[in-house]
Amino acid sequence: MRHVIALDVGGTGMKAALVGADGALLHRARRPTGRERGPDAVVAGILDFAAELREHGVRRFGGPAAAAGVAVPGIVDERNGVATYAANLGWRDVPLRALLADRLGVPVALGHDVRTGGLAEGRIGAGRGADRFLFVALGTGIAGAIGVDGRVEAGAHGFAGEIGHIVVRPGGTPCPCGQHGCLERFASAAAVGEAWAAACGDPEADAADCAKAVTSGAPDATRIWRTAVDALADGLVTALTLLDPRTLVIGGGLAEAGETLFTPLRDAVRRRVTFQKLPEIVPAALGDTAGCLGAGLLAWDLLDTTDGMEVTP
Repeated sequence: MRHVIALDVGGTGMKAALVGADGALLHRARRPTGRERGPDAVVAGILDFAAELREHGVRRFGGPAAAAGVAVPGIVDERNGVATYAANLGWRDVPLRALLADRLGVPVALGHDVRTGGLAEGRIGAGRGADRFLFVALGTGIAGAIGVDGRVEAGAHGFAGEIGHIVVRPGGTPCPCGQHGCLERFASAAAVGEAWAAACGDPEADAADCAKAVTSGAPDATRIWRTAVDALADGLVTALTLLDPRTLVIGGGLAEAGETLFTPLRDAVRRRVTFQKLPEIVPAALGDTAGCLGAGLLAWDLLDTTDGMEVTP
């Protein structure tokens, strides 16, 4: 059975799959990223994991994968196949595509984790059927993926979609990026969790706990949640003014709050738009499989381009 390897590398764990031509996940596996062992060990672990997936495909399906796709965090040079920088993994300028292609002997596609997840949401998830979509992940930070006609735009330098660093509160909270008042300092799951932990006096409290307190009517939680929603709406309206998406897909940890987030967010965005067309605002549909599914799509796209006849350098 023809299949590809899909690998989604996170800061703490790796999710992988063998993906069929119809997008079916034929085999799934997970393992720790092992970042505590250092960047070289992380790269070695990725290569070993991919090789094990290849061998599993040979045993189960009678032949090796036809290609591989891998999604990684941080700054990614997709054109040249280089994992440029990832603070959580400690690596710089890792030629990951070439290393994997050499190890596996097949074409390899390298993508940014959020853009890869956004690709899956746009093609087969919540944005399916939309010619223009914006995927926004509300996690430890905030990042986005700009979808155009079934593909995701990386930008000239690989920074397209970094909506988390739109300044929504000039002169506000400092951001590690060097600016003050960035969206992710107010509306990420991490920011909401930090604010609620300080307000309730429980250092272990997180954004999910804040959402529960909001549904219970806790005043401090409601204040923190409204601050986050207002900041998020400001950032999203800036983005939709520039991009005019047909569908706005929201994922990540904060989106798990469901209508506790989406009802006030839709209202807040609606109040802010003037001449802009209001997009459909929907929750992401694929959950934590989005990265793997997107990596599989990258691999199949690569085969469509090369016909599987050459190994990506």
